[in-house]
Amino acid sequence: MSKLLKDKNHMCFACSPKNPIGLKLVFEHEGDICRASFVAGPEHQGWNGVMHGGLLTTILDEVMAQWLWIRERSAMTAEMTTRFVNPVPLGVKLTIESRLVADKRRLFLMEATAMLPDGSVAAKATAKFVPAKI
Repeated sequence: MSKLLKDKNHMCFACSPKNPIGLKLVFEHEGDICRASFVAGPEHQGWNGVMHGGLLTTILDEVMAQWLWIRERSAMTAEMTTRFVNPVPLGVKLTIESRLVADKRRLFLMEATAMLPDGSVAAKATAKFVPAKI
């Protein structure tokens, strides 16, 4: 469990189990991969029947940040690019994985992929994270 989750006041929109309107993401760490899953409901839609792209971007960002956090590298997103490949239908389990691309001391280069149940890519993201004092 990360240090942030031990804080009783922690209300992260993406990962806090205590945030009543949050996503409550749960992360798995296996080797060099951080993974989470999410099923979008009607409250998460953009176009009719499709998950909102901004919410998908939030999840991609969070899975990359958690990769760093679990390894005790406090960092914040400085820049992020998202490429939407396929729409995410509501009610479908999405699997999101992240990994480190490069550690340049004062800059972490990350990537994440969101996959549909059939293995096809829904979205890809790359990001630059900078160390943060939290």
